[in-house]
Amino acid sequence: MNIAWDADKYTSNFSFVPAYGRGAAELIASPKGSRVLDLGCGNGALTGELRDRGFQVTGLDSSKELLSVAEKYYPELEFILGDATDFSLKEPVDAVFSNAVFHWIDREKQPDMLRCVSRALKDGGELVFEMGGAGNNRLIHEAMEKAFAEAGYSYRMPFYFPGIGEYAALLEQAGFEVRYAVLFDRPTELYGEDGLKDWIRMFLSQTFSGIREEALREAIRERAAESLRDRLYQDGRWYADYVRLRMRAVKRGAEAGNGQPEGGRSGNRRPEGGQAGNGRSETGQEGSGQ
Repeated sequence: MNIAWDADKYTSNFSFVPAYGRGAAELIASPKGSRVLDLGCGNGALTGELRDRGFQVTGLDSSKELLSVAEKYYPELEFILGDATDFSLKEPVDAVFSNAVFHWIDREKQPDMLRCVSRALKDGGELVFEMGGAGNNRLIHEAMEKAFAEAGYSYRMPFYFPGIGEYAALLEQAGFEVRYAVLFDRPTELYGEDGLKDWIRMFLSQTFSGIREEALREAIRERAAESLRDRLYQDGRWYADYVRLRMRAVKRGAEAGNGQPEGGRSGNRRPEGGQAGNGRSETGQEGSGQ
């Protein structure tokens, strides 16, 4: 999905995106010195943290705007402008990591992306990712659909939010074995009094492509936000009703020593930062699927 990103506002107002990705990055079992691809690296915040953990890391993203920020702050790292559904690397890597990216890829394009990931990995290499899961931002999308309808327009939810069983099947079809999976609620605080409207402006801009008048766009954003004030506004702060899907899978082939993450992590793990509410945990191959 190609959208124009406001790189400065993304970096300043939506820093929670890479911040919450740290928990997923902890699932990377490859040892220090391993080659890692940060797929959909954005502004490079997590790419830099992976470097600090001792990995040889490369970032890939489709946004020139966000990559320009990444290259500014991490000039010593390699960043590639590319499409997650159609990319190739000169040499295979030990791990592919991705945070808050896969849900931007249309359902029909997911197999293409996973084939690219598989080709980029060594046999036994690992894929670790977090994405929006089933039910992610349900209240927001329902409010947007209603606000669009009241303005005489149709709203199309532009993301793919699967459950564990559905995505585990896609991974299996692409030649992966699922080693860890969890689906959990994570109410996420937004920045400022206009936090929800700013979130809509940043992440749902493409849904307004058929509406030219900015005044009408703003009216729709305002209507959607106000309809959610009693549910997503608490103690002077806006929250987004996030549901996240976090998984780790290994490419079939000779095992590279990357088994179940240390400590036998279960799906009951409380999400980092103390933000999360109800964990809806399920595991893939090594537990009960959805």
